[in-house]
Amino acid sequence: MMMKIREKITTAILLIVLIAVTGFVKAQTAYKSHGKVNYPLTSAETAMLDSIQYKTFLFFMNEHHPEWGIVKDRAAIWAPASIASTGFGIPCFAIGVERNWISRKEAAEITLNMLKFFANSVQSTDTNATGYKGFYYHFLRMNSGTREWKCELSSIDTGILMMGILFARNYYNLDIETEKQIRELSAMLLGRMDWGFMQMSATAKHPNCISMAWSPEEGLLNHGWSGYNEGLFLYVLAAGTGMKDVVNSYNSWLSTYEWQTPYKGLSHVAFPPLFGHQFSQAFIDYRGLADKYMREKGIDYFENSRRATYVQREYAIENSKGWIGYDSLCWGISASDGPGSKYNFGDKKFEGYAGRGASGPKNTIAEDGTIAPYGPMSSLPFAPEIVLPTMKSMNAKFGNKLWGKYGYYDSFNQTAKWVNDDFIGIDQGPMLIMMENFRTGLVWDYVMKDPIIQKGLDKLGYAYLK
Repeated sequence: MMMKIREKITTAILLIVLIAVTGFVKAQTAYKSHGKVNYPLTSAETAMLDSIQYKTFLFFMNEHHPEWGIVKDRAAIWAPASIASTGFGIPCFAIGVERNWISRKEAAEITLNMLKFFANSVQSTDTNATGYKGFYYHFLRMNSGTREWKCELSSIDTGILMMGILFARNYYNLDIETEKQIRELSAMLLGRMDWGFMQMSATAKHPNCISMAWSPEEGLLNHGWSGYNEGLFLYVLAAGTGMKDVVNSYNSWLSTYEWQTPYKGLSHVAFPPLFGHQFSQAFIDYRGLADKYMREKGIDYFENSRRATYVQREYAIENSKGWIGYDSLCWGISASDGPGSKYNFGDKKFEGYAGRGASGPKNTIAEDGTIAPYGPMSSLPFAPEIVLPTMKSMNAKFGNKLWGKYGYYDSFNQTAKWVNDDFIGIDQGPMLIMMENFRTGLVWDYVMKDPIIQKGLDKLGYAYLK
């Protein structure tokens, strides 16, 4: 009898200590992946997705550094590496494993090379370093691994890199040396981000928010991640990795949301470019999940992205600016290359690379008739009933005009009679990942179980809608 009492007391003490030390015992069972999207596919649709995913995967296989693993920003021969492209690339190699396009051994070795590179690279205020305070420069030279173009130390791009690393430490779970090293280095890299360094002051332009960037020349950028955009996941990551005062920071983020109703029945938190509705959900399964703002609106973030996707389709149908080609099967306005001013004619003006987007006719950014195929494709989990027909139509209508060695070209503009035949890593990655999440839930399954995500969502007050 006394032995049983002692066992109960010991168990209770251990539980109290565990709660005190981790702070996320409850959260470890609170949030989950819901797996694949339950939507039936025909054999032809399955074959189509197989082809798109394989071609897209080849970008990451062929455009990563052979020794360091870091992935180029784009396929162009002159392009440097991008840490965001690299972050998206980590799950893409795992998708290749699951689809038998690469061995697990080779994927693990590439991933370990990446982690060793980031763990061993120079972290300092030197203008030619690779990173500082646990964050990394947006672009890195492929010949030296150091800062390119005097670019910024980027919080969001580092965040995407860390989400890929977080996936890796859960996916590579075998008891072999390579995968044990992946887990060890992942823990080190995730644990050394100094969020206080990136946090804006209470008197800054965006009070208490995470700053977008820092540079040794200019210091902390007085512009923060304020909502709503692709920065959604960044606050979950920060909360899960120990950012102090993160709740106030997140409240500041929420305070700048704009709830709009561009079309009847499609009210949502607006952000014109589609990528802002996709990047966070490439990693985190937001189905059913809402913070305090979204609970007041009665929808979750997944539904918000579904509505944003439908809004873009409605915008193309309406086509208030009269662009050639826009219709119910040709839409998708997101950050991409563009024709540029040399294609201007009459009253038609064209941008180069821009964060294009449309949340209805009254809320557009650089909207010049340019379509980015990855835009609709990366929304497959949200609205397969309109994305799949769009894919088929683009394939039938344009064929090889939009298709190259790595699948869909980055963008095209029928009004300007222009096609961009390059491939961009931060377009390729989300497209491949979101297609896989739609089909199997692979990335969601491994990311959602991580204690950092569990703790972060709990800390920010996320709950499932009833």
